[in-house]
Amino acid sequence: MKIMMIGDIVGKAGLEAFLVTLPSLRAAHDPDFLIVNGENAASGRGIAPDQARRLFQAGVDVITLGNHTWHKSEIIGYIDREPRLLRPANYPEGTPGRGWGMFEVANGSTVCVANLLGRALMDPVDDPFRAGDAVLAEARRAGVATVCFDFHAEATSEKQAFASYVDGRASIVAGTHTHVQTADNRVLAKGTAFITDIGMTGPQDSVIGMNTETIINRFLTHRPQRFELATGPCKLSGIVVDVASDTGRASRIERIAISDIPVDPD
Repeated sequence: MKIMMIGDIVGKAGLEAFLVTLPSLRAAHDPDFLIVNGENAASGRGIAPDQARRLFQAGVDVITLGNHTWHKSEIIGYIDREPRLLRPANYPEGTPGRGWGMFEVANGSTVCVANLLGRALMDPVDDPFRAGDAVLAEARRAGVATVCFDFHAEATSEKQAFASYVDGRASIVAGTHTHVQTADNRVLAKGTAFITDIGMTGPQDSVIGMNTETIINRFLTHRPQRFELATGPCKLSGIVVDVASDTGRASRIERIAISDIPVDPD
């Protein structure tokens, strides 16, 4: 089974870049299951129902989120009705939506997908390691071997530590949030595919998707700046992983990096 994961979609341009590139991605990699991080799809922060619906209509199987989950208030009712839209599983009990789920694949397999939020330099949420244990226990009880984690975190050390913690128990641990694709994709010793950060899908001539000038001014002056989405051609970042459906072990992880994707400025 081939599982594709696409990194943080940033704004309308990132969404359009993903949608226009998806047919060629399918032709090149023929994924059986597609996971997309969409937490920045609406104006660079959060996601609204309209963006989620467009992704699902295009054939995305699961959308994962992160620390900007609630930036668009209209997502709260929608996320309760849409099991394929996952917020971090280690949010406190009673938080709307779901943090993980079991999803059927066309080849007859089942994939468990979970979204986790790191705590280092991030919000003080519940322990992602213990939340990961709980997800893995539920997958075992259901007889599901393939478990994929989107670990949305700032610190590379936290992502790497979690991947080692679940090595051999999870199929994939893919880091998101920092928007810069890392070159450390590998299959760990016990069969878990790992990358510290998938990267982003959005304007390439930018600082993590935002207008470069406003970010520079913030660093130069230490004054608050209103962040603006960058414009121009986009890049798309992601991974594709080969996983054995019967054991859940990964055998190969490949980075995807496509640049100079033209998008309509309107």
